[in-house]
Amino acid sequence: MQLIDLEPEFNPDPQWIKVLDQRRCIGCHACTVACKSENEVPLDVTRTYVKQVETGRFPDTRRHFQITRCNQCADPPCVHACPVTAMYQRSDGIVDFDKDICIGCKACIAACPYDAIFINPDDHSAEKCNFCTHKLDKGLEPACVTVCPAEAILIGDLNDPTTKVAQLVGRESAQVRRPEKHTGPKLYYLGVDQATLDPLAAQTPEGGLFQWSEQKNDLSNGYVASGMPAGWRSNNAAASLLAYDINHKRPWDFRVSLYTWTKSISAGAMLFANLAVLLGLLPLESVLAQWLAPLTAGLFLAATGLLLIWDLTHPWRFYTIFTRPQWRSWLTKGAFIIAAYGALIALWLLASLLGAQGLQRLLIWPLLPAALMTAVYTAFLFAQSKARDLWQNPLLPFHFGLQALLAGAAILGLLAAFTGSGLVTAALWTVAGSALLHLLITWGEIALPSVTAHAALAERHMTEGVFRNFFWGGLLGGGILPVLFVALLPTPVGLVLASLAALAGLLAFEHAYVQAGQAVPLA
Repeated sequence: MQLIDLEPEFNPDPQWIKVLDQRRCIGCHACTVACKSENEVPLDVTRTYVKQVETGRFPDTRRHFQITRCNQCADPPCVHACPVTAMYQRSDGIVDFDKDICIGCKACIAACPYDAIFINPDDHSAEKCNFCTHKLDKGLEPACVTVCPAEAILIGDLNDPTTKVAQLVGRESAQVRRPEKHTGPKLYYLGVDQATLDPLAAQTPEGGLFQWSEQKNDLSNGYVASGMPAGWRSNNAAASLLAYDINHKRPWDFRVSLYTWTKSISAGAMLFANLAVLLGLLPLESVLAQWLAPLTAGLFLAATGLLLIWDLTHPWRFYTIFTRPQWRSWLTKGAFIIAAYGALIALWLLASLLGAQGLQRLLIWPLLPAALMTAVYTAFLFAQSKARDLWQNPLLPFHFGLQALLAGAAILGLLAAFTGSGLVTAALWTVAGSALLHLLITWGEIALPSVTAHAALAERHMTEGVFRNFFWGGLLGGGILPVLFVALLPTPVGLVLASLAALAGLLAFEHAYVQAGQAVPLA
């Protein structure tokens, strides 16, 4: 008698992958055109395009193609970074997006190591390749697959060993882009040249002159040219030159640089004031502790919130961070941290109004960690931006906390100097000590060899490139001058000069650091 297996057959969800056979690609750009037509993608942005690189030296040259698009990661950093689940992963592995809830924070763009996401200039929402899910769900192939004349683009279910893509990935030497990012890309390349896979392998043409186009190369205005800058040594020993690519732009502009500065002042004001109260350096009943410190912290915290909202492409949707939070995102966590910190400041001011100093002595203890977390959460937000190697620094939380202490001591030092508060001496030496430590940490970070070529290029843009004046001016103002002013003039006048230099220097340094981290091409 034959036994019948009554266990239900396990049919896992399909896991869609793409195989891009560059041995077949002829560089016709039909996939780009078909994608634009099918998905109504505006001019100046693309969901997919064909990058072209020339290797060798004339007359022995060869042109290589790379079909470039979203990598549909198994562990997608864009999904983790999105604060409102506008970027999400379907059960079949496809990373899709919902434009109706996107707030336009650009965290997904900063997180994507493949520069595959952009803000649509027509509807101001983030989008990218999504396998043409509207067709795929009806049993149809994506537009790029249908139109490719050389069958260079293939899709299929990786869980089904009978599909052509599963067989190709299983037996061929398939490669992925940037495997060191541990995202699990499901976009596999066959016969691709390293000169196209590595964003820094090929040189940028002199003058930014590409085949059929001119690519903007203006870092000061946010445009990032592809490849290694002309004249700088590339990662590839062989001669390789970019022939065609698209424009790339930094996602976060001066508003994010400015936000890190205003947030440091806000967090540092209450951090320094409360530490001074606990150490007996500042009477709790003083005007500085009761009113000036919390009002300063609240004012700069409000400026921080306004800058964050201003930076959104859908600013009227900012409230959805609180109504539909995605808790893996540090943008979400930061929003709640800032809100909690703001509530504690408001409660402190209410206690000042009511003369409830007993309540304030209790409020000091939650205010200290709230101020510290307000200062350092941005380090985790930056670390979540996997695309930006300069920001992957384990010392960054400590450095942000130190900058907040410096900013707080500087702003309260100014107030103390003009109000005759007894906090002048404590502020004087705190500004000098934290400025010196900030200088030493920064020197150590740039003196040691960079871990990756991307971090090295970002650092070079920061110290030698277009941001060098901000960087060195920031170290001069935020590190050297405060120490000199305090050492040579340990008086209220010296404190004023040191504080003004520290605040201006921190602003310049933050701008150089934030913008240089985004100045490296990813595609």
